Amino acid sequence: MSVEADGAAGAERVLRRDSLYGDAEKVTNDKHHGSGASWRQTLQLAFQSIGVVYGDVGTSPLYVYSSTFPDGIRHPDDLLGVLSLIIYTLILLPMLKYVFIVLYANDNGDGGTFALYSLISRYAKIGMIPNQQAEDASVSNYSIEEPNSKMRRAQWVKQRLESSKAAKIALFTITILGTAMVMGDGTLTPAISVLSAVGGVREKAPNLTQSEVVWISVAILFLLFSVQRFGTDKVGYSFAPIISVWFILIAGIGAYNLAAHDVTVLRALNPKYIVDYFGRNGKEAWVSLGGVVLCITGTEAMFADLGHFNIRAIQLSFTFILFPSVALCYMGQASYLRKFPQNVGDTFYKSIPAAMFWPTFIVAIMAAIIASQAMLSGAFAILSKALSLGCFPRVKVVHTSKKHSGQVYIPEVNFLIGAASIVVTLAFQTTTNIGNAYGICVVTVFSITTHLMTVVMLLIWKKNFAFVVVFYVIFGLAEFLYLSSILSKFVEGGYLPFCLSVVLMALMATWHYVYVKRYWYELDRVVPADQLTALLARRNVRRVPGVGLLYSELVQGIPPVFPRLVDKIPSVHAVFVFMSIKNLPIPRVALPERFIFRRVGPAEHRMFRCVARYGYTDQIEGTKEFSTFLIEGLKLFVHDEAAFSCQHTDDDGDDNNNDNDARRVAQAAIAEEEKRFIDTEVERGVVYLMGEADVAAAPGSSALKRIVVNYVYTFLRKNLSESHKALSIPKDQLLKVGITYEI
Repeated sequence: MSVEADGAAGAERVLRRDSLYGDAEKVTNDKHHGSGASWRQTLQLAFQSIGVVYGDVGTSPLYVYSSTFPDGIRHPDDLLGVLSLIIYTLILLPMLKYVFIVLYANDNGDGGTFALYSLISRYAKIGMIPNQQAEDASVSNYSIEEPNSKMRRAQWVKQRLESSKAAKIALFTITILGTAMVMGDGTLTPAISVLSAVGGVREKAPNLTQSEVVWISVAILFLLFSVQRFGTDKVGYSFAPIISVWFILIAGIGAYNLAAHDVTVLRALNPKYIVDYFGRNGKEAWVSLGGVVLCITGTEAMFADLGHFNIRAIQLSFTFILFPSVALCYMGQASYLRKFPQNVGDTFYKSIPAAMFWPTFIVAIMAAIIASQAMLSGAFAILSKALSLGCFPRVKVVHTSKKHSGQVYIPEVNFLIGAASIVVTLAFQTTTNIGNAYGICVVTVFSITTHLMTVVMLLIWKKNFAFVVVFYVIFGLAEFLYLSSILSKFVEGGYLPFCLSVVLMALMATWHYVYVKRYWYELDRVVPADQLTALLARRNVRRVPGVGLLYSELVQGIPPVFPRLVDKIPSVHAVFVFMSIKNLPIPRVALPERFIFRRVGPAEHRMFRCVARYGYTDQIEGTKEFSTFLIEGLKLFVHDEAAFSCQHTDDDGDDNNNDNDARRVAQAAIAEEEKRFIDTEVERGVVYLMGEADVAAAPGSSALKRIVVNYVYTFLRKNLSESHKALSIPKDQLLKVGITYEI
């Protein structure tokens, strides 16, 4: 293996020292998320999760019945059929699927569609960028168990995924579709939640028009998106008491309505009323499923926000708080509607006892804002994870919490989602119309999770095949039934998430396509080691004081921008580092395992390769902190390299202890001299160098490729991509080198 080669670690690794050697043992890892938490800690987390996770699904009673019966209730027993559908939908999808199955497919504690993809990508090489390194598997959080030789099915699945380009593209496509749908969810949740909550004021102010309700909602939405930059953590767990009060209120109101109107609606616990409902209404019952499914909006948040809590906490809060509260609320509303079916258009507020109206209204507004906040935080988090796939431009990700790595804010995305949410509110006006679009986002994400979970069960969990089939058939058919119903309302608003998702997916796919092509272009044109030596030997090339960091996407080889730099500015810094920022398919990389260093060329060149590895929830340090860690890591590498060299000499079998001692002393002296040299050059200044690549379609490319590369990608790069800001590089220390790639 050459100095820059990244082949198998195997026997060659003992011949070469790199900075990862032995570092993994410095880090501990809790492989079972939350399994070590005490009951007291778990109960605290369960309480805190109420505010962060359940805002969306907890506010669904505001609009479910009105969306399910947009044309009124035709038969009194239809209420029993719909109530039965709501109860068993809550049991089947959120409880059985997510709470007791999907949560266990977390990626070192992190959940969501992207976490499932990352988990699969560790067990099978499904990424389209060839930046895998053998050392990555030594990172503590990366730890995987290779498919057992006895489980041939898992090995077969692994081989199929790795050998099939279509399978890789399919997994990538449904992952970015899930990302796009969550973004759509983040757009529609504020619109429908705030609009439905504000609409209740018309009970006490009947002269208020729907248009005025819409403008009040727009004002609240504007305020909501304006304060996103302060982060969830600033108001953090004050959410939990508010949502807890909300659950107490809706449960109490539900119990009151059951007692005051028609307690016989409890018959809906018998699922035969579902069969009767479909038999009586046929196609209309199938269409109404698009309203019923709104009772589980926000379910994905239980999985996506798992990193802030633990499995047991989510299970407790859902089973003993969320489910009883919303079930009682839906039962109470059904009981009320049995007596007053004409009020189905505004069931929630009509069913509130007069004395409780204003307290409930105020808490409803607050709960709607919290529900919106939770989905927005989730949308920001999942998009920040998508950056590590190379399918979105490097944008500035602001981490708003020092305690919770998943709480992030992306200014550009916040502006776009906020504008879209306000436009949707103004255009659709009513919750029924928005609900037609909202359900598609919800069920599509459910379906994507089901498909990815099936792969996880086959490849990683190695579950019994019959269990996998039962899981896929039951949940897949249920979600298909709901999705087919929602699609029947495509022209009535259902087209909106498709339009949003198609646009976002097109942008993400474009960026990823060019990103992969550009990576392969650079990889095919890496600078050979002998050419590097020849470049440095040229008479007009000087070694200037200071430390130079040349950033490149490549994790191996000398990038083609380096000769370009030497041609334009015939000088190389006294200490030169080829720097790569790499995202691993794990949530976090511990600091002791952050950097890999290797030497490039002879020792006298003082040139190094450094790969800085981050998980998809890690935050890149500030400039000063990053450079400090980098230099300390480099000096440690120099020290360990000398020690490793002496150890290797001892292992060669030379019995002359005096010579070995002399060599060790000499190596240690050389290492100390090099570390002092590095410190001196750091004091003289650190310069950051980046290749500013203009990417163009190669001559003879198709018209579609020219449009994608020359126009769409270029537009994104010029308007969104600010790599030096995303990497916290100060402008006064940055030098960009222009180069053109024809792909």
